[in-house]
Amino acid sequence: MNALIDAAVTRTRTTLLLMGMVLIAGLIGLNSISIEAEPTIEVPFFAVMIYHEGISPEDSERLLVMPMEKELRSVEGVRELTAYASEGSANLVVEFDATFDLNEALVDVREAVDRAKPELPSTAEEPIIQEQTASEYPILQINFVAEDVPERTLYNLALDIRNEIEALPEVLEAQMQGHREEVLEVIINPAALEAYELSAEELINTIVRNNRLIPAGAIDTGEGRFSVKVPSVIETARDVYDLPVRANGDAVVMLRDVAEVRRTFKDRVSYARVNGKRAISLNMIKRANANIIDTVDKAKAIVERHRPNLPSKIEVSYTQEQAPFAERQVAELQGNILTALALVMILVVAAMGFRSGIIVGMGIPVSFLFSLVILTYIGFTFNFMVMFGMLLGLGMLIDGAIVVTEYADRKMTEGLPRQQAFSIAAKRMFWPVVASVATTLAAFLPLMFWPGVPGKFMRYLPVTVFCVLSGSLLYALVFGPALGAVLGKAGARNQHAVDTLKELEDGDPTLLDGITGAYARALRWCSLHAGLTFLVTLSVLIGSFMLYGQTGRGIIFFSDTQAMYGRITVRALGNLSVDDINYLVKEVEQEVLDIEGVKTMNTMTLMPGEASRFGMDRIGVIFIELHEEFDREMLGNDIFELIRERTQDFPGISVELARMEQGPPVGKPIQLEFSSQEKTLLEPTVRRVRDFMNTLDGVRDIDDTRSLPGIEWKLSVDRAQAALYGADVTLVGIAVQLVTGGVKVGEYRPDRADDAVDIRVRFPEESRGIGALDDLRIMTGGGSIPISNFVTREPVPNVDTIQRIDGIPVEFIRADVAPGVLADTKVGEIQAWLNTEEFDERIDISFRGANEEQAESIGFVTGAFGLSLLLMFVLLVTQFNSLYQSVLILFAVVMSTAGVLLGLVILGSPFSAIMTGTGVVALAGIVVNNNIVLIDTYNKIKQVHPELDYVSVIVRTGAQRLRPVVLTTVTTIFGLLPLASNFSIDLVNRNIIYGGQLSTFWVPLSQAIVSGLAFASILTLFATPAMLALPYRLREFTGRIRTLFPQRTTTEPTVQPGG
Repeated sequence: MNALIDAAVTRTRTTLLLMGMVLIAGLIGLNSISIEAEPTIEVPFFAVMIYHEGISPEDSERLLVMPMEKELRSVEGVRELTAYASEGSANLVVEFDATFDLNEALVDVREAVDRAKPELPSTAEEPIIQEQTASEYPILQINFVAEDVPERTLYNLALDIRNEIEALPEVLEAQMQGHREEVLEVIINPAALEAYELSAEELINTIVRNNRLIPAGAIDTGEGRFSVKVPSVIETARDVYDLPVRANGDAVVMLRDVAEVRRTFKDRVSYARVNGKRAISLNMIKRANANIIDTVDKAKAIVERHRPNLPSKIEVSYTQEQAPFAERQVAELQGNILTALALVMILVVAAMGFRSGIIVGMGIPVSFLFSLVILTYIGFTFNFMVMFGMLLGLGMLIDGAIVVTEYADRKMTEGLPRQQAFSIAAKRMFWPVVASVATTLAAFLPLMFWPGVPGKFMRYLPVTVFCVLSGSLLYALVFGPALGAVLGKAGARNQHAVDTLKELEDGDPTLLDGITGAYARALRWCSLHAGLTFLVTLSVLIGSFMLYGQTGRGIIFFSDTQAMYGRITVRALGNLSVDDINYLVKEVEQEVLDIEGVKTMNTMTLMPGEASRFGMDRIGVIFIELHEEFDREMLGNDIFELIRERTQDFPGISVELARMEQGPPVGKPIQLEFSSQEKTLLEPTVRRVRDFMNTLDGVRDIDDTRSLPGIEWKLSVDRAQAALYGADVTLVGIAVQLVTGGVKVGEYRPDRADDAVDIRVRFPEESRGIGALDDLRIMTGGGSIPISNFVTREPVPNVDTIQRIDGIPVEFIRADVAPGVLADTKVGEIQAWLNTEEFDERIDISFRGANEEQAESIGFVTGAFGLSLLLMFVLLVTQFNSLYQSVLILFAVVMSTAGVLLGLVILGSPFSAIMTGTGVVALAGIVVNNNIVLIDTYNKIKQVHPELDYVSVIVRTGAQRLRPVVLTTVTTIFGLLPLASNFSIDLVNRNIIYGGQLSTFWVPLSQAIVSGLAFASILTLFATPAMLALPYRLREFTGRIRTLFPQRTTTEPTVQPGG
């Protein structure tokens, strides 16, 4: 190592050229690295959808879900399998372990689905496999608004643009909302049907038999081979119109004689609006590994290419656009980094002088750009987790350069030339600097192996710190000394500075003036009273832990940020029509439109009972985007609370509001899962627990997955009676479908169609509805007969969706908490109530969501903390070859943890399982650095000056290392202090925002590091030297005890047994 340092300092041109290459490579990496707001979390997450027209939820569970579950559960790496059996379909969500390869998981799912296909009913449609995303928000909404434009014109335009956008490899899907699906309707005239004595079944069979692909084959005449075609596939609406239904003699009854054929849209089941105006919207969802900014830019380029050709009455707009938000987040955090850099540089230059400050400060761009080279190479994106890793490393990365440069300054003040001074400094501080960086990296190392989704989210932080500190080590020991050998210059060599340095090196520091002398005198007192100092320190630490135990605010999973995006969910119960739902959602929408600060709103109505992880009773969703933070007076969370107040009193509906989560997605903070093989036990238990939760203060937005209260009509066919009339269940089923959604008789694919268009036969509107069921007639061999002769109609409670997890039926209760209320506290209250109640032993009740993730995260952080301490202990024992000194260095970790908890108590903040937990582990690697430098200097002075007593050695050690210890501590604190104070100070863009989205996100982690480091550093400056004196004081004390009570040398008489 000495040879490397000598080579770097003597061959400065080569060394500085290498540094220039690092800078250039880093700048290239900065320009090429992908930018996004949040880290990309690739969670293998797939949906398998199986459609079967008219199937009931019970049959869907038995015939569709169970065979598919059996195969999917056997796939390796599946973490959880959730299935929804609902009317007309089955939906299975396959979630793999977060570490599983995305492509391999997709192949495994496809193979499992192929194995299950033979077990499905032959009438079921082909299963559809789709990659899913954990995000609940689109990255862009493209809206087509037009008041006086035909629906088909708007639909075709949206369809063309959607197809082009979905062709982008970065786009998972572009969901269209506010449209109606196309259909070719055959509207039967019941009177004409009866007049011609035709049955509906006969008409349907005509269409089915004339819409077939007939493999006619080929003819070989011996002179040639010719293909034979029988065109029989319906290609246009006219083909259906001209079909013959029945021939009687010379007369042919055509389909046009008994029905009207038209290409139209299905009955509306959903409405969409943008800022209150009817629209068709495209919700764009990106793939897990896609860059948000590039993806949005490409999609907008497609739209802009179409814009010149649009009709003048069609207005195209963008809402919920997250790319500018991502760019602003990145730019704001970059500004905060530069602000922190300016603060740190001011401190360093003020403390060390201009030239030394520049030598130290150059370590920042070199380390940052070095890290960007590595991050670009390993495929990371440039997101706020990476940048916070840089901000966190900002204070630490110059620690090594400060220590080396400060020692070189002292040597130059003594009169050594700068080349020799920096060479000696780098060699002398080589092991302390390496040990400091190694222990810091050892603290961050376990965080790189954090499991699950939170781990994939948080791993960007330790990897970035690893890269930054590796660059800082290279700079402190190679590039920095080379730069110092060229630029270094000692401070003004006035006699006072020389005398001070001599006193620090060879004299008595307690005789000095100013802060150093006062500190040296205080240190002498602490060393002479080491036992008392240790007891006071121990009392302070124990008191801090006890104070937190008594007054701590509890635990949260992540951090509570100021949101810019939100989602309103409107819920209602009962059999509501599409127009009723539209009216109710519109009332909520109008109330929100008037609130200041709301920029855009995208509304979509839904039919209740749809299978979803958001609940079955949703009738509408409204996505909200707020104005920029500096364009509004209220904070984001205050606006959302105002929206909640304005919308809470609507009769007959409940309105809940969720802000867009930053960090790992977990949904509502309180989630209870009820599982049992006995489905009948679930709903009464859920009702009982929900009734209790309704009584809890601070709990709101409660929803559950029980079947919605409503009715469905059950038509019971008396088969024996029907047989007397020559009818059966099939005839009845066809007749009933004619008055509901129509009988699907086939498909055809017209030009410009997105997919195959259904051909449906149904009665006209005036012959449909509930009343038509009673008057319905069917044609049999005996003529036209009312089905009421053998069919009874009765209302029964409906079953909307059956949910299963890993093959076991489940129900959920989900709830949010009011501002200022900790979900952890309410979970404890619910758990305490559950423990006092008696439930059927066949039901399992557990907490999921944030509570589950929180428990896993705390468990990991605790284990990582222990492993970090073990790794650091091994490194320290290796360097110092002393168990006592290694334990003494790690004692700073206890001090920093106490400081974190004390800071939480003073500020009244809760403990964030992820952010504060990460801060505690990170602190373990930061705070030991000062102790390492102190104890290494102590060992060196004791070795060079064996004639000194231990108190003098300790005082000289503390006085010599006071400036670098204070400087390294203050630079780290100052770098994070603005964010810890909830200020975002961006000097580049000239913005200062208090309580904004960026600062609130990082407050828990910043406060943990600032409070822990400040508290531990103050104690370190006094407690560590005192504890170095403690063994000597104990020996002196035991020596005095032996003097007072000398051992007796007389021999006691031997007592014989029995004597």
